[in-house]
Amino acid sequence: MTPEFSPTGGTDPTLDTLLLPLDTRALALAADAPVLFLRARFGAALCHRPLQQWTFEQSFRPHADALERAGLAVGAAAPDARYALVAALPPRQREEARALLARAVLHAADGGVVLASVANNEGARSCAADLERLAGPLSTLSKHKCRAFWTQPLRAGAIDQALCAEWLALDAPRPVAGGFVSRPGLFAWDRVDPASALLAGQLPATLAGRVADLGGGYGYLSAHLLRACPQVTHVDLYEAEARALEPAQVNLEAARDARPHDAAAAGFALHWHDVTRGLSQRFDAIVSNPPFHVGRADRPQLGRAFIHAAADALLPDGVLWLVANRHLPYEKALAERFASVRVAAVGSGFKVFETRGVHA
Repeated sequence: MTPEFSPTGGTDPTLDTLLLPLDTRALALAADAPVLFLRARFGAALCHRPLQQWTFEQSFRPHADALERAGLAVGAAAPDARYALVAALPPRQREEARALLARAVLHAADGGVVLASVANNEGARSCAADLERLAGPLSTLSKHKCRAFWTQPLRAGAIDQALCAEWLALDAPRPVAGGFVSRPGLFAWDRVDPASALLAGQLPATLAGRVADLGGGYGYLSAHLLRACPQVTHVDLYEAEARALEPAQVNLEAARDARPHDAAAAGFALHWHDVTRGLSQRFDAIVSNPPFHVGRADRPQLGRAFIHAAADALLPDGVLWLVANRHLPYEKALAERFASVRVAAVGSGFKVFETRGVHA
């Protein structure tokens, strides 16, 4: 089934503003200069410009896929790689953004420049202040309700190396509430999400066989399946944000080790994958707390795409357990794909569905 969600649909004012200093020559860059673009996104502003020397780094799979479909070089920068320009689209979460800025500064060559862009309502002023703390005075340009800001040509003496090291460490996985490991910027990164907790409380211990967790984040639901469902033999966690997979590995290893001694042997696998593009395996059961927004905007079509992907991947007698905000209109999509749709629980603004009987 064709997903309704496209990560590159519509305009991208933050990307447009990021490239404006280059387009206006406020920031000069040689055509053959090596460029690293952190948290890169594809958009119209990238078209019709020489990008052969650009490296695009993106941990969110839909955006990475869009860049690759455009024929651009997507991959991680080598730790010792240095670039004439390091461009970045910092995220809203401040600790994650500070770690990204520190990486950008350390990847800049001697005499190189760091350029970033942030929407005004996403923390542009504070992010610019953070880059200035790291690397000294900035130039700025504002348009589209966004701010682009960039350093002077960087020299080693102008960089606060101690602060760089401190902010790089902010991105490391760390213990959080509930005995889990997580990292800043992931969904509900420092707490147990109440919707996921409501769903976990409804999952029957009799779930068995191979189970998928769609949009699994740092692994809360997958860990619950391994600990609390002794007949589950394998858990596949699908997550679009690659930064979640490292803490998820730690959490699922701990959960597997905590299984009851009389439980069936169980394994797990982590998949960096955009669920809206479908799944290649079949499952006895699927659990999901699907995303429903991009940035600050509600995108219920994301949840609907997860429902269709789950229905396509379930075995004929499989079951889907899904939790959603009460206001999201998922009942129609569920009824289209399943013969039985039951509201198993309602609480704290969320609803849990148990669905069976997949329609083709």
